[in-house]
Amino acid sequence: MNTKVALKKFFTKEYLSQLVVAILGTVLFSAGVNLFIVPAGLYNGGFVGIGQIIRTILVDILGLPFNSFDIAGLIYYLCNIPLFFLAYRSISKRFFLNTLICVTFQTIFLTIIPSPSEPIVTETITACLIGGLLAGAGTGITLKYGASGGGQDILGVYFASRKPNFSVGKMGLIINICVYAVCAILFDITVVIYSVIYTSILSMVTDRFHEQNIASKVEIFTKSNPEIIQDYLKNELHRGCTVWNAIGGYTNEPTNVVITVLSQYEYGILQDALKEIDPHAFIVHISGVDVVGDYAKHL
Repeated sequence: MNTKVALKKFFTKEYLSQLVVAILGTVLFSAGVNLFIVPAGLYNGGFVGIGQIIRTILVDILGLPFNSFDIAGLIYYLCNIPLFFLAYRSISKRFFLNTLICVTFQTIFLTIIPSPSEPIVTETITACLIGGLLAGAGTGITLKYGASGGGQDILGVYFASRKPNFSVGKMGLIINICVYAVCAILFDITVVIYSVIYTSILSMVTDRFHEQNIASKVEIFTKSNPEIIQDYLKNELHRGCTVWNAIGGYTNEPTNVVITVLSQYEYGILQDALKEIDPHAFIVHISGVDVVGDYAKHL
């Protein structure tokens, strides 16, 4: 397979449409931060927060002149460079490429979206709520479509793929404890309290949108050949399953029950596929189940 054919197979219309949505997620995140959090004098958590703290030290404490250019986004990008290698080596090549593109766009948006000189909303708690909803939704959408905004998101995806009870939101909270501990030393404690409220909202919203992080029990009832469904689960979703031979309680006719555990995101894909594989099958779906044992998260 030559390079041109390989690239055409990789950059499909579906892939490019998902990448566009992931980039739109970075727009939402950047808008939430620059329009609501920065004007309120608050600090983002994670690596964006690290960039904001370094910017404050360089500009406000050391007095370095950067005119109107906001260097927080540039610092954030530089902090991500070693994490790009982690994404490339330990997660997947596609995730690495998507993340590299999205972090680049997020850095641009954080730089070019202007922060109002006066807060859009006067109540700080309202700014925390709106900013957290926008930034959390943006982060979750970017993760849902196979990329990340970098920083703690890369670390979160890495550890979530290896630890069943871990999530991207939890990784954000861990890193934020360190970031806000520094904020508590450098700034007013009120700033830290409101920043923690904002980040907590962001983390909760992120985990709600990041459907790959939500496990679901799926039971598929089919009277057709269950091997077709088994093959789809194995070859397309890379999931195992258990098949039971059963008797319908109402019809007394033989039927088959295919049981598997999927992420919420994979469940949506399966629903669409079953319309073609077996349109007469029906599904029992239980979201948010706890899975203990050898269950791999496909993030």
